[in-house]
Amino acid sequence: MHKNCFVHSMQSYNMTVMTEVQAEIVEGCRVPVLLKNGDGWHFAEILGKKEVNGKHMFYIHYEDFNKRLDEWVPEERMDMNKLEPPRKDQKTPKKDAANKLGSGPGSRPSSPEREIIIVNGNSSTNKKVPSVNRKRPRPEEDILLDEAVPPEKKPRQTGSMVAHNDDIVTRMKNVELIELGQNRIKPWYFSPYPQELTSASIVYICEYCLKYVKSKKCLERHLAKCLLKHPPGNEIYRKGHISFFEIDGRKNKAYAQNLCLLAKLFLDHKTLYYDTDPFLFYCMCEIDIKGYHIVGYFSKEKESSEDYNVACILSLPPYQRKGYGKLLIEFSYELSKCEGKTGSPEKPLSDLGLLSYRSYWSQTILEILIGLKPTDGNETPIITINEISELTSIKKEDVISTLQHLNLINYYKGQYIVTLAKEHMDTHNKAIQKRKIRIDSKCLHWQPKDWSKRGKW
Repeated sequence: MHKNCFVHSMQSYNMTVMTEVQAEIVEGCRVPVLLKNGDGWHFAEILGKKEVNGKHMFYIHYEDFNKRLDEWVPEERMDMNKLEPPRKDQKTPKKDAANKLGSGPGSRPSSPEREIIIVNGNSSTNKKVPSVNRKRPRPEEDILLDEAVPPEKKPRQTGSMVAHNDDIVTRMKNVELIELGQNRIKPWYFSPYPQELTSASIVYICEYCLKYVKSKKCLERHLAKCLLKHPPGNEIYRKGHISFFEIDGRKNKAYAQNLCLLAKLFLDHKTLYYDTDPFLFYCMCEIDIKGYHIVGYFSKEKESSEDYNVACILSLPPYQRKGYGKLLIEFSYELSKCEGKTGSPEKPLSDLGLLSYRSYWSQTILEILIGLKPTDGNETPIITINEISELTSIKKEDVISTLQHLNLINYYKGQYIVTLAKEHMDTHNKAIQKRKIRIDSKCLHWQPKDWSKRGKW
């Protein structure tokens, strides 16, 4: 009898202790979490908690990791002995510092208007060039995006999305899975789909009109009635199995809004903005006998006061690492060439978007520099930053930042000199060989419109 009383007493004590521990675990606490792949422990911030079948689950954000890795974890993967309470001065995490390299209003250093000499690192002419100061500029001397933007400046609308500050709701993924065509995709970020859908285990999306429904049966009924087999709008490009459609955000508002809801699942630094009228959307599709399957898209302002040629850009996860991201970027610059303008993407770019743009800029600029030949009796090829910008439609500031990033541009006696070493050429040639698909300008059937002269968009 005495033993049973003791056991009962210990069980009650354990329950009391557990209750007190659970009460201490609140949003903002920090705790080491065992990584999913078992590769050690990493500190994470607790953003939310819930109970599933009597088991406590915690939504955590790994410090210094991208938010797409956030997840629900059980208590067994958390080291509660090292639980830290919320910090009093805790603030929303800062934007990715790596996203600062690029171009931006008010933060641009004076750009070289003089010619730059292109020096082949393997040629004999390299010996005739005096030694050049190759000192890399300090990071703060590079071209920065956000440095000089006044903090009180309100966020602009960006492709029916606006820059947002994280809050406790939008920091947590609310959709577990989506089914889009033949693909089931795990979302990366929050998107404001209706709550009755987000409570389901899967959100079903029509891959043609992008309408969202709550069940497989609803999707089957919808597909039986859906008249679309491709995005609404004009097909402006087709080559092989790749096609591009231009969608007007005013004429096809429902499709544009559904596209933005879908894109927000994979874009972090934007919040949905339902006025799609001022924007054009360019959807890239793969074609087969069943129809046109959306691969990715970018949006663009009809009138951009700052020469942005892309607002939001995304290739969907099943189609990433196949060259489609660069194809979308290349297409956006092909449109800029038709307009006779230089362009730049709106910032901030996502981490993956930044990598894609840097890679595209590097390959495109190197392609021009490597192909240059001496003219007018010069021993070395000569080109200006402005000429590179005009040939590629890449904004001048992005050209300079790319040359700096590649550590190619040097300054000597009032002249900018670009030195191309063998490793630059080898790396470029390998990268170009991997790009199996390119935009063929002859297959583009598109005329730019002057939206400033139109009464309504």
